[in-house]
Amino acid sequence: MALTILLAGASLGIIVFQSAVLAPLVFSQLKDGSSGPFLRALFPRFFLILAALGLAIALSSYLGDFTRGAVLGCVALVLALIAYALIPGTNRARDEGRTTVFKRLHLASVLLTLAIGVASVLAPFA
Repeated sequence: MALTILLAGASLGIIVFQSAVLAPLVFSQLKDGSSGPFLRALFPRFFLILAALGLAIALSSYLGDFTRGAVLGCVALVLALIAYALIPGTNRARDEGRTTVFKRLHLASVLLTLAIGVASVLAPFA
């Protein structure tokens, strides 16, 4: 249970740090057009790390005979992989100037990230 709590905290911490610190800092400080390439390199890693943490939460919960926590870890894993899969389409929509499609895909990734955070935090306590 302690490991599951640690992993859930790491997942939530990464999400909060990326959303509240890193992304705003990138947009405010990288004004020479390099923010786009930087974020395109960051987000695949971000979602893969969240997927790995979801898997670790699932395994930790399962091995601790905590089925609901294992299910929520699997939910976090799947949601992170879906968000990862959306990245190429989101980038393509941005590159092609399809603003509506970009906004919808971006909103989907934001909502998926929020759901990953919720699933991760609930896993140790479900």
